[in-house]
Amino acid sequence: MKNADPRDELVEHLPALRAFAMSLTRNNSTADDMVQDTIVKAWTNIDKFDPGTNMRAWLFTILRNTYYSSRRKLKREVADVDGVFTAGLAEKPAHDGHLQMADFRKAFDTLPVEQREVLILVGASGFSYEEAAEMCGVAVGTVKSRANRGRARLTEILSLDDDGAMELTDSATMAVVANNGPGSL
Repeated sequence: MKNADPRDELVEHLPALRAFAMSLTRNNSTADDMVQDTIVKAWTNIDKFDPGTNMRAWLFTILRNTYYSSRRKLKREVADVDGVFTAGLAEKPAHDGHLQMADFRKAFDTLPVEQREVLILVGASGFSYEEAAEMCGVAVGTVKSRANRGRARLTEILSLDDDGAMELTDSATMAVVANNGPGSL
């Protein structure tokens, strides 16, 4: 007598499992999902199957338990047919900051080097106009002018304005574009 792997027998029971799932769910898609879940559970827990016992009964038990577990889960879910509840939920996607920073870098790279230098010193690094002027070897008014022109150009390129929502704008962009803080005019 050969020792067959019980996993080899799983495929034989697929039609019967699907018929049973259809009788429970009355939905083709849901039945297929349940059969798939059943096979995955059986495959991963095959060590719990007692060889020589009824594989079909074991699989049907898994499918039945899966079905009733899903029914219990559905009872705990809240129906939101008109989308009222979901409309109030919002989560900022994790990728937004990366995309915004990439857009900011592209826009920032289009500025003349003098404006970039001043915006990094005054906006991103937090130096005062006086400190930036001393570092650059120019008058304070020149630093203010470069910062103002650079901010205006970035605001234009990035389509940021006073009326627009800024809540999704990352802090690095805000530090450079915002006209407040130690480097305010």
